[in-house]
Formats: sequence, structure tokens, C-alpha cells
Amino acid sequence: MKKRSFLVAGVIALAGAAAVAQTYPNKPIRLVVPFPAGGATDIFARAVSQKLGEKLGTTIFVDNKPGAGGTIGSDLAAKAPADGYTLLLATSSTHSIGPSFGNKLPYDAVADFTPISHVGNAPSIMVVPNASPAKTVKEWVAHAKQNPGKLNYASSGNGTIVHLTSEYFKAQTGLYLVHIPYRGTALAIPDLVSGKVDVLFDSLPSGLPHVKEGRLRALGITSLKRSPLLPDLPAISETVPGYESVTWFGLYGPKGVPADIVARLSAGVNQALQEADVKDRLARLGIEPVGGTPAQFAAMADSDRAKWKKIILDRKIAAE
Repeated sequence: MKKRSFLVAGVIALAGAAAVAQTYPNKPIRLVVPFPAGGATDIFARAVSQKLGEKLGTTIFVDNKPGAGGTIGSDLAAKAPADGYTLLLATSSTHSIGPSFGNKLPYDAVADFTPISHVGNAPSIMVVPNASPAKTVKEWVAHAKQNPGKLNYASSGNGTIVHLTSEYFKAQTGLYLVHIPYRGTALAIPDLVSGKVDVLFDSLPSGLPHVKEGRLRALGITSLKRSPLLPDLPAISETVPGYESVTWFGLYGPKGVPADIVARLSAGVNQALQEADVKDRLARLGIEPVGGTPAQFAAMADSDRAKWKKIILDRKIAAE
């Protein structure tokens, strides 16, 4: 009798879950952005969420919850009900780099979240002063090898993606470069232009305008392949095989979001990323749309996390 009761209860629960998924969404969805309003992540979130809401037939409102490098907003989303009405726009900072430093976070970047979609990648560009003798990545590596310890690189601070990208480049090329941390790459640009700094791995929106204005020279892009945003700029991997460093953006739900709802959201994201106006807005932010399945997103995040953890441990990098 007990077995039959448990069986009936299970069937009822499954039927209830299916009914919920079929009617989803029937109210607005909250998209938590763990960074301040007006920043690149926020602008990106609003560009995608508007179109995703149209695909789902509901309103998606952005809820900025900044603080502690994205930890506060990520934790809030992790602890929300797993009903598909609270989502998180995470980045490699919150779910790849941050967890790799070994600091105790209030959430588990894997166990406490449901992967939904890899939304986009933001590669960086390798920029040098116009006075640099190198015109290509290969020439710059050769120049640095001929001058061990005499060249330097700028970053936006210890433990940031710019710092890690540079250290990864050093590790892959066997170079000895001196690190000069700044409080943001914008503060490093004048020293780079004047030649006090030898190289910087900067985001596209920050670095590219200086290249277009003729103040700096771009040698390569950090995506694994040439970017459709800058098809004529070689990928660094063409000289340093396998080299890749991007800031990724992805959509998560709390742990336990029903599979049918995950599938609905993932399909909506993939559809939204195909829209011409979304592609145009992302291009202006230096972001390449990605898409794909939840499983592909989870595998990418796992691989990226492992890569940065190894770099952090091998290079003995500490966060600020």
C-alpha cells in the first residue's frame, strides 16, 4: 500500500512539474546582474533580455545587485526559488576566475546553479606603443626574448582578467615580463602611448578606439580564432598555439530548475542571439554571440575554470 502511495505521489509531482513547464512563463522574469547599472555587463544584459522576453512572451526586468566582484548578486540568484523566474547573468569573473582563487564564496559555482546558455564572449586585443619595434605577435615575442626582464605589461589590477590574460601569455611563450598594475586599463593608456608600458591586453571597447585613432598598434586578438568583429586582426593563437582568453557571459538559474524550463530558456536565448539588432548591439560592446546547449555551456565553464585555476596556482597569483 505504501509503495502505491509513493508511486501515486510521484506521478502527481511529475504531472505538476510538467503543467508548470507548459504554462511557463506566466509572469515577469527577474534577471540578476551582479554588477552596477551602466556597465558593459548591464548594457549587455538589457540588450539580450529585451529580445529574450519577446521570444518567451513575457517581460524580463534587470535587477542590478553589485558588490564584492559579483559575489552578492550571484549568491542572491543561487538562493532564489528554482522556478525559472530568477535568472543570473554570470561572467567568467563570478563563475570561473573568482572560484579559482580558493577564497571562500557563499555559493558553489557549479553545485548551486543550473546552466542555461553560453550567451557571449568578449575577447581582448594585444596593443603596443606605435614606437614598438614589433609589427606582429611573433616579432613582439622575439623582441621580448631578446630583452628578458626589460619589458613590462600593464593590467587593471592583481587577479583581474587582464592580469591573468597577460600571465597566461607569459606562461605560453616563456617570457619574463614585469607586471605594472593599474586601477583600470584606462589609466594605463597614457603610459602605453608614451612607451613607458610595453604591452597591454585590453578589451575591445577600451583599446580599439586608440588603435583606430592611430595612438596604439594592435598585434592580435585573444579569441581562439579571428573574430568576425575584427576579421583582419590575427588571433594570437596563430603564433601561440592554443592561446585563448575571453570574458564569457552566461545565463544560469538556481540549482534545480526543471529541464523543460531550461530548454525553453535556452531555445529563447539562441533565437534572440540570431536577431540582427542584438548582434549589432553586442558588436558595439565588443561581444561575440555564442549560444549552444546547456551541456555545452557547462563544459565550457568547467574547462575555463580549470585553466585559470592552473594559471593562478602555477604563477602564484593573488587577488587584490
